[in-house]
Amino acid sequence: MREVLSDLERWREQDRAVALATVLQTWGSAPRGVGAKMALTADGEIAGSVSGGCVEGAVFETGQQVLKTGQPQLLHFGVADETAWEVGLACGGSIDVFVQPLNANLYAAARAALVEEQPAASVTIVRGPAGSIGRGLVLREDGSVTGVLGDGLDEPARAAASAALLAGQSRRVALPDSIRPGSETEPVEIFIDVMLPAPTLIAVGGVHIAIALTALAKTLGYRTIVVDPRRIFGSDARFPHVDRLIQAWPDEALAQLSLTRSTALAMLTHDPKLDDPALLIALPSPAFYVGALGSRNTQAQRRERLRAAGLSEAQLARLQGPIGIDIGAKTPEEIALAVVAQVTAARNGRI
Repeated sequence: MREVLSDLERWREQDRAVALATVLQTWGSAPRGVGAKMALTADGEIAGSVSGGCVEGAVFETGQQVLKTGQPQLLHFGVADETAWEVGLACGGSIDVFVQPLNANLYAAARAALVEEQPAASVTIVRGPAGSIGRGLVLREDGSVTGVLGDGLDEPARAAASAALLAGQSRRVALPDSIRPGSETEPVEIFIDVMLPAPTLIAVGGVHIAIALTALAKTLGYRTIVVDPRRIFGSDARFPHVDRLIQAWPDEALAQLSLTRSTALAMLTHDPKLDDPALLIALPSPAFYVGALGSRNTQAQRRERLRAAGLSEAQLARLQGPIGIDIGAKTPEEIALAVVAQVTAARNGRI
C-alpha cells in the first residue's frame, strides 16, 4: 500500500473512483512479490505495478470493468494459459492478482496505520460465496479492528491475521471448512496484507562508510539515521542526505528511538565506548538486523564484553560480525555495499 499511498490520497481528494490490484501469489519467474500493488482510475491514471509491466495491461482492463460493475475479480496468469504469452510470462512465471474497488473505510484504517508507523494487517476475502468476495477488515497489532467479514469468519480471520502479523509476512490463507456452518458452503480464501512501519537504518558512527551506507539505504527506501556524539564526524556537512542526525552518545540516542521489526542497526565506530552501549540496547530489541564492524578477533573480544555485561547467547547470536557479506570489499563504498546486501538478505528472511 505504501508505494501507491500518495497517489491514492490525491485521487481521493479529487473524489475519483479508484480500483486497487494486489498480487496474491506468485510462482516461478513472476517479477513482483506478494502484496505488490497497482492502483488505477476510470480516466486512465495508474500508480504502482503488479508485474513490472508483464500483466499491467490486462489488469488495467479488468480494473475498468471492476469500477463499472463494483464486482471484484480474481485473475490468474500462468505459463499454461494463452494469456501468459500475450502478457509476457512465457518464461515460466505465474501470478494471481485480485482487483477490487477501493473501500473508503478500510483504506482510511490502513492509511492511518501506515502514517502512524503502526504494524497492521489488511484482510480481504478473495474467494468464496457470491456477495462475500471483497469484504475486509484491518487488524492492528494492538488488537483493534476496523471492518467485518461476517458469516462466522471474523474470529478465524483475525487469528490468521495475527499470525501473519507476528511473522511479518503477507499470505493467502484458506479458512478451514469446520468453521463455517453447512456442509455445502463454498470454500473461503482470504488474503492477509501485512503492513509494517517503513524500514529504518541506524548507523552508529559518522565514519566514511556511514556516508556511503546511508546513501545506498535511501535508494532502497530506508529512513536513515546517523548517531555520533563527535561533532567532527556527526555533522550536517558530512550527512546532508540523512533523515535524522543525532549528536549524542549511542545509548542515549537509541533510548529515544523506537527500535521495531523494521529497524536495522550498523555499528561502525570500532570504539567499544560507542559500539558496546549501543549493542546492549540493540541486540535485545526487535530490530531485524544488528551488525558491527571489526575483525574476527575484534568480534570475539566484543562478544566476551557483551556476555559479561549480561547478554544471553541467543542475543549474541543475532550479531552480524564481521559486518556485511563477503564480497572482498576494501573501499568504504564497497563495504557499504556489502552491509546493504546483508541487511537486504536479513529483511527478506535469507539469514
